[in-house]
Amino acid sequence: MKNTVCTFIGLVGAAIASALGGWDVPLASLVTFMAIDFATGLIAAGLGKSPKTRQGGISSAVIFSGLAKKTVILLLVLIGYRLDLVLGLNYVRNTVIIGFLTNELISVVENAGLLGVPMPPVINNILEVLKNKGGDESSENN
Repeated sequence: MKNTVCTFIGLVGAAIASALGGWDVPLASLVTFMAIDFATGLIAAGLGKSPKTRQGGISSAVIFSGLAKKTVILLLVLIGYRLDLVLGLNYVRNTVIIGFLTNELISVVENAGLLGVPMPPVINNILEVLKNKGGDESSENN
C-alpha cells in the first residue's frame, strides 16, 4: 500500500512538473519561495502579527485565499510555458517565474519585518526599487 501511494504521488508530481515546463531551477526556486512565504505568513499570523485579520491571528479564509493565489501563480506559469511552445520561444515561462519570484521575495521580507527580523539597509533599498517599478501590491499576495 505504501509503495502504491508513493508511486501515485510521484506520478502526480511528475505530471504537474512536466506540465509546467519541467522541474528546473526556476520552477524549484518559485515553489521554494512560495513555501517560505506561506510559512512566514503562517508564523506571523500564529504570533498575532498578521495585517490580514482584525485580531492579527490565523484565519482559514486568509489561508485558503493565499493558497488559491499561489495556485493561480502556477497556472500563469503553465500559460507562459504553453505560450513558449506555441510561439517557438523559450523565455516567456521564465519571465513569468522571475516576476513572481520577485513578488514572493517582497512578501517574505515583509513577513520577516512583521516578525521583527532586522533587515539590512541594502535589502530595504532593493525592495523600495522593486515596489516602485512594479507597484505596491505585494502585501496583498501572501
